[in-house]
Amino acid sequence: MTNKFLLKEFGDRIKQLRLEKGISQEKLSFLTGFHRTYIGMIERGERNISLTNMAIFAKIFEVNLSELLDFESINPNHSFSDYELKSE
Repeated sequence: MTNKFLLKEFGDRIKQLRLEKGISQEKLSFLTGFHRTYIGMIERGERNISLTNMAIFAKIFEVNLSELLDFESINPNHSFSDYELKSE
């Protein structure tokens, strides 16, 4: 699997957590300090974000980093250990 697929899975997880909290991208933008378009790009798997930014999302969603990377909650057939990471 490619890194782009992993980015999409991460973006789907961010969107899932955002919707579970009942907040818009605009509100998440306000809470994180990130631009709304940046959040949209993350949710679409178009941005590879830093660990620091992941920690900000985890704090806002009140989860730890491992829960933030819990892709099985989106699709039970996918887990983080399934990904073959390749440098691009």
